[in-house]
Amino acid sequence: MIQLAQDGESPELSDAFEKLGQEAARLQTVIDTVPSFLWTSLPDGSKEYLNKRWYEYTGLTLEQGQGWGWKVVVHPDDLDRLVREWLALVEARKPGELETRIRRYDGEYRWFLIRIVPQLDAEGNVVRWFGSNTDIEDRKRAEKKLVEDERELRRITDAIPQTIVVLDAKGHPLYANQTMLDYTGLTMEDVSSDFRASIFHPEDLERAVEERKAGLARGLPFEIEQRVLRKDGQYLWNLLRYNPFHDEQGRLVRWYATGTDIDDRKRAEDRTRNENIALREDIVRSSMFEEIVGSSEALRQVLVQVSKVAPTDSTVLVLGETGTGKELIARAIHSRSKRSNRAFIRVNCAAIPASLIASELFGHEKGSFTGATQRRLGRFESADGGTIFLDEVGDLPAETQISLLRVLQEREFERVGGNQTVSVDVRVIAATNRDLTSAVAEGKFRQELFFRLNVFPVRLPALRERIGDISLLVGYLIDRYGQKAGKKIRNIDKTTMELFHAYDWPGNIRELQNVVERAVILSEGETFFVDEAWLTRAIPKVAAASALLPTDLAEREKAMIESALRDAEGLVSGPTGAATKLGVPRQTLESKIRKLGINRHHFKTS
Repeated sequence: MIQLAQDGESPELSDAFEKLGQEAARLQTVIDTVPSFLWTSLPDGSKEYLNKRWYEYTGLTLEQGQGWGWKVVVHPDDLDRLVREWLALVEARKPGELETRIRRYDGEYRWFLIRIVPQLDAEGNVVRWFGSNTDIEDRKRAEKKLVEDERELRRITDAIPQTIVVLDAKGHPLYANQTMLDYTGLTMEDVSSDFRASIFHPEDLERAVEERKAGLARGLPFEIEQRVLRKDGQYLWNLLRYNPFHDEQGRLVRWYATGTDIDDRKRAEDRTRNENIALREDIVRSSMFEEIVGSSEALRQVLVQVSKVAPTDSTVLVLGETGTGKELIARAIHSRSKRSNRAFIRVNCAAIPASLIASELFGHEKGSFTGATQRRLGRFESADGGTIFLDEVGDLPAETQISLLRVLQEREFERVGGNQTVSVDVRVIAATNRDLTSAVAEGKFRQELFFRLNVFPVRLPALRERIGDISLLVGYLIDRYGQKAGKKIRNIDKTTMELFHAYDWPGNIRELQNVVERAVILSEGETFFVDEAWLTRAIPKVAAASALLPTDLAEREKAMIESALRDAEGLVSGPTGAATKLGVPRQTLESKIRKLGINRHHFKTS
């Protein structure tokens, strides 16, 4: 035992030495009782000290463990490698880790992880090494079992008629089943390298690599559709499903990628998509063609606006009276946009009860209200990637206006009764026959929502503002409804056409359609005509005036306009202008003046 105090030393120094000895004893007790093996080595790598736990585990004596004596407890198959790796660390003078099997006192070998750290002096020289040994037998057994399981799995997967690739945690390929090798013509050596560029279609490669990288980073199951080169030289569509595998500690250790040939399904989808495109074109050409027939300046201006805004993703607000074809314009914008191959979802906001409109637009969760027996997706989710057309948007309830504003601002919403945020990519086209400016002033429509909807307004002219298009429209409608009714109508009654031009058409094109269809059904000859009693709203006023005018309609129109200009002293607009006197929009009157060659300046007074 070290003598801590010399004869003749002061009692204070004696007490200090005694306390130091007690502290050293306590530290020694801690080192000897920790559940790990702790040791130190000299700079050359020979053992200087091993704690009590090490000796108890190995059964060696203090003399046997010193220097290089510890080598006797190392598994013979590991010894040469362990000494070589240990001396390499000693030479490098850096921390490190080693793995080996150490013999227990009862003769059983168990795996240990050895961690080593050098103690350096001021000049960077190694003074001694500190080390610890940790039992990792359970982990090594789990790894061994995993290897054995993988061997068994390979035997099983080779018998499965589906392509399978096993990857490590980082996505590097380790193994492919026989079906994969037979399908692609690759060898196992090819699979061990980066084989994707050689079998994935060049047009799919960049997208697939990015999707794969993102999926592996998330660590959750994911899917990719891409074309794969079969060994006969054909690229076929495959659905690749990636599933992660975790060990008992929850660590990601493997990915399993399976491939399923979906080429027939993809070809069927392509055929269906092409058929849908053709069908949409047929619809535009036939069932709704009459609503865009015409060559008037007012209509041309609308179509110019449509052509400019369609390729963008801007929100559009279509304004116009009932029956002017607002839905047609919305469909035209969608069909000419980059979203044309995705859904076009129409919602008539005025036709849905206020209590159900939020659920209709945004969906609801199961149990959110009486009758909600299951989750339902709303129209916005159905339109994801495409376009949603909100007809009669001015009729939305106040609370739904708030939700719509959030979708327009943030592109997200929550289902009724839910708390999960749903993100969507939807283009919004809204339409109304209401004066939203007045509705905002009256507090019936949110001002900020109006601003969000009114990004690109498109105003549709009423039919009375494009009188010059009526002849073309009537001709087309007669042909269309005549074919449906199996009738040949070759002529149009002159008086009927005069009535059509004189009528103000409060129901616009929709009313014109109904009148023509009714007349075609009732027609018994080859001449088209209508009963004057069908058009009663504006005819009496015009008929009374026409009694004093020439019989030719154009001459009657010219005389009426000149008379109004004379009374208005050449003014067209304003409260005393000719347009007000005739009860027609200013643009319509100016168009008529140009068409009939009237010089309005002749009627101005000096």
